[in-house]
Amino acid sequence: MLGKILYLSQFVSDCLYLFVLFKSGMLVMSLPTELLGGAVLVFIVCLFSASHVFRYYTKFIIFILLSMVSATVFIPIMLLRPRDYRNALMPAWGARQVSRLLGLKWEMQGKDNIVKDSGCVVVINHQSGLDLLVLAEIWPVMQRCTVISKQEIFYLWPFGLAAWLWGTIFINRLNNEQAQSAINKTGETIRTKQARLCMFPEGTRHGGKDLLPFKKGAFHVAIASQTPVQPVVVSQYHFLDSENHIFNSGKSVIKILPPIPTEGLTKSDLESLIARTHSIMSEEFTKLSAEVLLQATK
Repeated sequence: MLGKILYLSQFVSDCLYLFVLFKSGMLVMSLPTELLGGAVLVFIVCLFSASHVFRYYTKFIIFILLSMVSATVFIPIMLLRPRDYRNALMPAWGARQVSRLLGLKWEMQGKDNIVKDSGCVVVINHQSGLDLLVLAEIWPVMQRCTVISKQEIFYLWPFGLAAWLWGTIFINRLNNEQAQSAINKTGETIRTKQARLCMFPEGTRHGGKDLLPFKKGAFHVAIASQTPVQPVVVSQYHFLDSENHIFNSGKSVIKILPPIPTEGLTKSDLESLIARTHSIMSEEFTKLSAEVLLQATK
C-alpha cells in the first residue's frame, strides 16, 4: 500500500510540474483552438515521456481499447461463417498491429515442433493481459486454435459475440456438471477436427521469475482426448513491471517445444504428466528469459 501511495505521489508531482511549465509558457485561454489543441498534445507527449506511471496506464488503455476494436470490427464478416477458427485470424492481425504501436516485438522459435496431423492441447505460461498479443502471434502459425473461457465473457458484448464467432468454448465454472460436459465435448473436438486447444495451466497471471504450479484442467483434456500436450514458453516480460508501473518497449521470445505424447496414459498418469510438463517449461522459461535479458543489455 505504501508503495502505491509513493507512486501515486510521484505521478501527481510529475503532472503538477509539467502543468506549471505549461501554464508559465503560454496563456491558455487566449490561444486559438488549433494552437490550444496542439499545446495540449505537446503537454500529453511531455507527460508520457516524463512519467513512467502515466506511460504505464496510457499504454494499457491503448492496449485494451484497440484490442476491443480489433476483436469486434470484423464481426460482420465473421457472421458469414460462425464458430469458424479462421474468424480469429482477422482480430489476430489487428492485435499484431497493436503490438507494433506499443513497441513490442515477438520472436517465434520452434515452428518445426508443431504437432502435425493431430489435434493437441497447447499449454502457455501466463504473465499478463498482454498474453492476448501472444495468442495473436500463435494463431496464424498453429492454425485451428481455440480457447476455453468462463461463460461471463460471452455476455460482454460485442466482444463476447466476437469470441463466440471465432469458436471460443464457454464453460460455466459454477456448475461442475455443465463445465465437465463442455470439457468432454472439447476433447471430442480436438480428436475429430484436429483442433488445438490453447490454455494457461497456471490459472492466473504473474510476472515472477518462476512458473506457478499447474492446474489439472488442460492435462485432463489431453489424456481424455489422447492427444499430445504442446508446451509453449514465452520469455519473461522484462519490459513490463506492474508492481513499479513500468511498461516500456521491448522484445519477448515465443518458443514452441516438442510435444509430449499422452497416448496410452490414464487418469493415474495425470500427476506425472503435469510434473513432466512443468519441469520442461520451467527450465526453458529460465533459460529463455536470461537469453532475452542478455540481448537487451548489449
